[in-house]
Amino acid sequence: MLLSELPTPAIVIEKSRLEANLQTMQELANAQGVALRPHTKTHKSVFIASRQRDLGAKGLTVAKLGEAETFAGAGFTDIRLAYALYGTDKYARLAGLLSSCRVSFCVDTSEGASAASAFFAAQGLTVDVMIETDIGYHRCGVRWDRSESAAFALWVDSLPGLRVCGILTHAGHSYYGPQSEGESLADSLRRVSNQERDRMLEFAVSLRQAGVKAAVSGDLEISVGSTPSIRYFTNRDHEGFKITEIRPGNYVFHDMTQVNLGVRGMESCALTVHATVFSKHKNEDGSERLFIDSGKKVLTSDGAFRAEGYGQILYDAGNMVPMPHAVINALSEEHGWVLVRGGSTLNVGDRVRVVPNHSCVVVNTQPHMFIVDGEDVIQSIPVDSQCKVV
Repeated sequence: MLLSELPTPAIVIEKSRLEANLQTMQELANAQGVALRPHTKTHKSVFIASRQRDLGAKGLTVAKLGEAETFAGAGFTDIRLAYALYGTDKYARLAGLLSSCRVSFCVDTSEGASAASAFFAAQGLTVDVMIETDIGYHRCGVRWDRSESAAFALWVDSLPGLRVCGILTHAGHSYYGPQSEGESLADSLRRVSNQERDRMLEFAVSLRQAGVKAAVSGDLEISVGSTPSIRYFTNRDHEGFKITEIRPGNYVFHDMTQVNLGVRGMESCALTVHATVFSKHKNEDGSERLFIDSGKKVLTSDGAFRAEGYGQILYDAGNMVPMPHAVINALSEEHGWVLVRGGSTLNVGDRVRVVPNHSCVVVNTQPHMFIVDGEDVIQSIPVDSQCKVV
């Protein structure tokens, strides 16, 4: 099938860019002496996860238990839920995976740890947990720099049914960009990356001083990761500890958020939304408004750092050249509103490729993605864990 024959809207993935992204991140992990445990929330695909494993990835990261079940069912045997799992229904589902798969999850509250301990101890099981750690994003996690956090980790490690195997953080504030006058995009990413690394290493030292068994034995897993902060990641030794794994997710595709943050250029964006222009009208000021068949249900309403609109239409998809003066300035559920200043050569029936602001959310909207090589559609791959939010 040719791309021009593909029903729209559709998610298309350029094979060469996908492979380059996968190999680049694996090479970075190898060079820095860390395991790559990619986050599957971006692609939700057994096919792509298998490629990551083939290239050297050590286990997978998921956000939700339903995703863990999907990948465990596909034969993956080391899965980390980067999420503070809570609820006896979820603990029971996780217990069902343990006979064939190592599954670890996060705790960051006494209530969550106590509930998990009570359930797993009653089942005669001991499960691995990560202490979720706040190093600056302030979403979830115990503070890295407070003595009560190390005491909390030691208490969790003493609970029946639980074993503290490591510490985990997400530097979500790497998406904020420069935070001071004169700070460049590269400097902002490097700052957060170094902060993420250094604060986690300091926290590891405090866990050893507190007596957490994995930290004392030197087996503590120290997990960091976000695609922007990994851009400038360098590992280092601090009092016998080093970062042991990285968990980027978005890197497989990239998107306008990564481009605008300076993480990668347009040439690294492997995923685009293939759409059709189905309506065109003149505005009173001489500009034109076009409508493409991709609205909120496909492109999503996510913004992007320093973005104008809800995705970038390409003039030349082969060379990833943006279309000048065309802005997706609004979204209805099924309509992408495109403002074209000064008129457009696009007409009803024409097809366009759009680099979305946030590829992770876009993937979750569709049951299939299409691998392409230029104008040739190579294969359709399912979004295996689509909508697995429970």
